[in-house]
Amino acid sequence: MDEETARRIRRSFASQTMMATLGAEVTEIAPGRVCVRAPISPGALQQQGFGHAGLTFAIGDSAAGYAALTMLPPEMDVVTSELKINLLAPARGDYLLATGSVVKAGRRLCVVTAEVHAVTGETRKQVALLQGTVVPVPKGDG
Repeated sequence: MDEETARRIRRSFASQTMMATLGAEVTEIAPGRVCVRAPISPGALQQQGFGHAGLTFAIGDSAAGYAALTMLPPEMDVVTSELKINLLAPARGDYLLATGSVVKAGRRLCVVTAEVHAVTGETRKQVALLQGTVVPVPKGDG
């Protein structure tokens, strides 16, 4: 991964106030792959005490979108067109780790996935699978 693309993604991610509110951070950037980590904090729980599906979806969406952005030229950005989530298990752990991947990068559409794992210590359990489409747009046209 070239340094300029990594810097561009980190700058863009840092501008997302939602990710800052969730305490999320980018932990890995590679061609066609981005990982986003967020704590399962007391403010991000659902009524049964698990990490809320909204937290899971939000970091999965960001990881998948930024994975697509690694495949696009610097003058482009992305917006999510559609994204579905399969919740596989309760989000129990210290934090969630979303790994976004590109299935197919095109000029008009990028098909992406994200796997989200709940992590406690060395134990990881997949809690969600997302798949969707992001649309490349010129910067500022999102």
